[in-house]
Amino acid sequence: MTTIGEALITLLEAHGVDTVFGIPGVHTVELYRGLARSKIRHVTPRHEQGAGFMADGYARASGRPGVAFVITGPGLTNTITAMGQARADSVPMLVISGVNAMPTLGKGLGHLHELPDQRGMMEKVALFSYRVTEAGELPGVLARAFALFSSSRPGPVHIEIPTDVMVKPGDGIEALLSNVAPPVPDATAIEEAARLSAAARRPLILAGGGARRAEAPLRRLAERLGAPVVETANARGLLHRHPLCVPAGPCLKAVRALMAEADLVIAAGTEFGPTEYDGYSDGGFVLPANLIRIDIGADQLARRPATVAIQADCAEAIEALLARLGDVPATSAVGPARAAATRQAALAELGPAMQAQMRAVEVIRDALPGSIIVGDSTQPIYAANLYYDHDRPGGWFNAATGFGALGFGPPAAIGAALAVPEAPVVCLTGDGGFQFTLPELGAALDADAPVIFVVWNNRGYREIETSMLNVGVEPVGVSPAPPDFCKLAEAYGIAAERLAGVGGLADALKRARATGLPYVIEITVD
Repeated sequence: MTTIGEALITLLEAHGVDTVFGIPGVHTVELYRGLARSKIRHVTPRHEQGAGFMADGYARASGRPGVAFVITGPGLTNTITAMGQARADSVPMLVISGVNAMPTLGKGLGHLHELPDQRGMMEKVALFSYRVTEAGELPGVLARAFALFSSSRPGPVHIEIPTDVMVKPGDGIEALLSNVAPPVPDATAIEEAARLSAAARRPLILAGGGARRAEAPLRRLAERLGAPVVETANARGLLHRHPLCVPAGPCLKAVRALMAEADLVIAAGTEFGPTEYDGYSDGGFVLPANLIRIDIGADQLARRPATVAIQADCAEAIEALLARLGDVPATSAVGPARAAATRQAALAELGPAMQAQMRAVEVIRDALPGSIIVGDSTQPIYAANLYYDHDRPGGWFNAATGFGALGFGPPAAIGAALAVPEAPVVCLTGDGGFQFTLPELGAALDADAPVIFVVWNNRGYREIETSMLNVGVEPVGVSPAPPDFCKLAEAYGIAAERLAGVGGLADALKRARATGLPYVIEITVD
């Protein structure tokens, strides 16, 4: 007899899942019966939050959903932070958990890992949460999840299976493989967008995370219109070193000025979130008056007014717009000059300290071309989110925008390294954030994930300290003592070295990459 727990694994394989991140427990034992005999790789983090962040990093790097297995109760609540980050950044994540036996649910009898209403809790953070009670429900709910991931703005989905349901017969269950595609761009909307684009003399493109896999058509559209392309943090890596590229945060005055003088703005895959567009909370962001919005999600389009709204995948919509525009010459010849002036002014806004921090990120990029840099909330990441030109589409992501979860970087980098094993993967984290998920060094070693962990050690939460000082608050609680990161790495059997400042960082990165193993580089800074 095949159980429902075993059938679940077979169905996940049918949907193309090759890796799951999870910590087994008594409430998921029956899921592991099928997992042990499958082709799916299991990676064991040291904490369920790490499982969620690994699934997140895997999804961002690969473009495929990341999957986590966790136990009911504390296992699932530990994962909620990672699900919140995935929800904020539209990352496809499937979290499968156990739950107590059906007859006990909602009765408050004090069973192990019991919650008053686990599914009700998860419905607040997941795109949807579903409890499987019969074998026949499983193919449909998985098809629904994967259809959502491929056809709309993705995010976390939660499926729970009671312990007494996992062992029920699951013979004969077959996968429902849905080929649901994003909505086709509306012809009328494309026609109107083409008319506005052809008439524009100072066009501008805003590229967000939804455009990160649309580099080729985005480049052609920018060149066709002569439009500078402003990249949010989640779009960095598109149009690297292109004359029309503006790799700068839209909260900077220079970028806002560029937006204000544009007579048409095309926003592709960006939600205009305040952490990007009003990062200094000064209220200075004004939604463009003549605005074309492209987004895969109807709910997202409804949140901001637009002259023309196109619901579609960014790449498909841009291709349709290009086809309608035809091959006539670019409508603006001054785009490269506008972009260059904005780049110069935006970089100057950072000031010497932030520029130095951003240059440290450039050292990583130049030492390891084509790398994936996964960041945590630390000074060089904040600086580079404001201005930095990465060299790999989709190769720059971090948790310093949106939900802003500390501890994201190390486990997310492990997920990314397993998703794209041929690429160098660097985790850039601070001494404070690293301590949130420090034990995941062991998971990197277990999984043979050759992540290079670069620790920016300024002995505390310096960004928070600065924020306190800026408003006249005496700093409290911002100087947690860091451990000796090199000794901790060595305790795991991981090679490590310490640098005083960024001098020698390039050579250290190359040494680390040559090992093909996890590696820790600690940078001590004032």
